[in-house]
Amino acid sequence: MPWGLWTSPPSSSSSSSSSSGERGGRDGAAVAAAREPQPQPQPQRSGSTTPSRNNNPSINPDNADKWTWQHYLAPGSLGPSLAVTAAAFGLLGFYRAYLRRIPGTNHIAPAAFRTRSLLGKVTSVGDGDNFHLFHTPGGRLAGWGWLRAVPRERKLLKGRTIPVRIAGVDAPECAHFGRPAQPFSDDALAFLQSYIQGRRVRAYIYRRDQYDRVVATVYVRRGPFFFPRRDVGLEMLRRGLATTYEAKSGAEFGGDRMKKVYEATEAAAKAKGRGMWSAEKGVSGSFFSRRATAKTLESPRAYKDRMKGLEKATAAKK
Repeated sequence: MPWGLWTSPPSSSSSSSSSSGERGGRDGAAVAAAREPQPQPQPQRSGSTTPSRNNNPSINPDNADKWTWQHYLAPGSLGPSLAVTAAAFGLLGFYRAYLRRIPGTNHIAPAAFRTRSLLGKVTSVGDGDNFHLFHTPGGRLAGWGWLRAVPRERKLLKGRTIPVRIAGVDAPECAHFGRPAQPFSDDALAFLQSYIQGRRVRAYIYRRDQYDRVVATVYVRRGPFFFPRRDVGLEMLRRGLATTYEAKSGAEFGGDRMKKVYEATEAAAKAKGRGMWSAEKGVSGSFFSRRATAKTLESPRAYKDRMKGLEKATAAKK
């Protein structure tokens, strides 16, 4: 075959040319990539507190739907959580100390005596120196009298009132337990009923006596809020309707200062012949009774001692 007539197949030549071109392009890209600076990994410092995505369960995507304490223990969340908890306990303590209603003597904590006072409404007066109190904590600010009503029926009040013994005074004894009434006992009872029955009073409690009553100094405000409060026991002494408490032990006056005030008030009423002391001045009777005619007055304490002596003598004869 003549040399000039021979030629290489076109497909072979173009394929060889394109292959060499592709190899050249790849080699050039590899060389260019090798020349570019590669980012170096930063070494993690020892003691670093930065959480890792893999070891912190609170930010791990696998735990996204799981409840965890880690969020609440974080420094930014722990402070508000503690504040809310402290506020809740504080409100609970305030409610139990000042807004929780006390239905009876047995529900008063021993620590409350001599440190707390009870605000309530007088539902009944049983004698010249004691009454029943329906505790209304918070008063009108807590809704008592306009949102919350005090029961009036005796069956609704049963077991829900606190018996209170007025501290520092002893009124003439009414007839009970088969004993006759003392002179001026009706006067003392009528005065106390008219003075505090159905009214709101504040009782500063001291202790519980042998009859499960709360011994307390009682104050009442008769009139608008700007009127001064009145010490109920002191008002009875001033009118000669009670004597200072004469028991050898267990007498409560709310302190030595109040004891001296009570004794001075009794002496002044006695000197003026007020109330029961009018019997020693030769005045017969009183506003409500006409039985006080003796020249020498028998005090409530002397009357109780005499009645106990008679009862023991009667029991001994049997």
